[in-house]
Amino acid sequence: MIKNFLISSCLLLSLISFSQSGTSSPYSFYGIGEAKFNGNVESRSMGGISMIPDSTRINFQNPAGFANLKWTNFTIGVSTDYKKQKSGTSDAVTRRTTLDYIALAVPLGKFGAGFGLIPYSSVGYNIENIYEDGSQNSKRFNGWGGMNRVFLGGGYRILPNLSIGASAYYNFGKINTNSVEFVPQLPIGSRELNVTTLSGLNLNLGLMYQQKLKDKLTLFSSLYYTPKSILVSNNERTIGTVTINSSFDYSPVDSYDPVVTKKDLNLPQKWALGVGIGDAKKWVFGADFAVQDVGKLYNTYNTLDNVTYEKYQRYGFGGYYTPTVNPFFSYAKRITYRAGFVYEKTGLVVNSTSINDLGMTLGVGLPITGSLTNLNLGLQFGKKGTTSNNLVQENYIVVNLGFSLNDKWFVKSKYR
Repeated sequence: MIKNFLISSCLLLSLISFSQSGTSSPYSFYGIGEAKFNGNVESRSMGGISMIPDSTRINFQNPAGFANLKWTNFTIGVSTDYKKQKSGTSDAVTRRTTLDYIALAVPLGKFGAGFGLIPYSSVGYNIENIYEDGSQNSKRFNGWGGMNRVFLGGGYRILPNLSIGASAYYNFGKINTNSVEFVPQLPIGSRELNVTTLSGLNLNLGLMYQQKLKDKLTLFSSLYYTPKSILVSNNERTIGTVTINSSFDYSPVDSYDPVVTKKDLNLPQKWALGVGIGDAKKWVFGADFAVQDVGKLYNTYNTLDNVTYEKYQRYGFGGYYTPTVNPFFSYAKRITYRAGFVYEKTGLVVNSTSINDLGMTLGVGLPITGSLTNLNLGLQFGKKGTTSNNLVQENYIVVNLGFSLNDKWFVKSKYR
């Protein structure tokens, strides 16, 4: 009863949270929005590394990790980000709270499988240039929405130290962009509204391998590959007139019939390799490298002359340390401590300047006494973008919270 109530409540929460804007970045205007990191709180707290085989946690990045599960795992993660955005002339502070993932996975001998819901990208910005003297046309831009994905994945342990896996994703979402242009002294302005509906399928293929070097030292490795795929974009563009009040808020007056178009976008292929070393029960340190080709994710409403795209690259370094897993030791010694570093070339180039992201991560895993359930807390802080070349720099702090609940399912009852 409690288990059913918990899962139902989390599913309801996911429907509410995924309808909200998951970002407040002006860089989310481009492409299909700001890409989200595909990983649980534990991985995020270690710079995003993904090569660690875990029997109690879902590996969102590499589906081969499903084969390592020994317990049924239900996991959910949320985050709150605080950003200070500044340009050469102004600054602003924003805050967003979002659901990052919700998933369930089940071990079945050498095989493991899971499904869930995670975000892929988010759009959320509100920008305005107001010239009260009427010397130039004033403009207001805002956008919201993004793309989410439902996944179904599985992994199989070929050998005790080698597993493979695959995940299939159904991508879906809606992006709304709204732009208004007007002269402050006049009560009438023009508006362009674009509504884009996205849908498509893609795959992720993975492999994990471990090699014991000596008694308490193991080499861990991870490789996963996402082939390129098509994302169908159905666009509806509406142009009309609006009335503007003294606060520069507007109300629609009339509009032309919407213009409907269809375009195929390209999700690019991606490779990721991870290598680590350590004792899985006590400590591991590793590094991940990911590279993604240039995709064609820009649409008719956000194709600009000053914007180009390059290959995406991500470098992550991190690890964890657990003093002991013995339940008879003090609680403080059973806490898992995590830390990491991440550098990301987002692939976006604005005004001939690459938009890069540099951050540090910290985290702790708090065991729930008497169970295999964990409460995981993470903190990431860093800088994205720059104020050079008329751009925006974002200094951010992200607080992550995740629950990892584990239990034995499908156990046969024994009778005497």
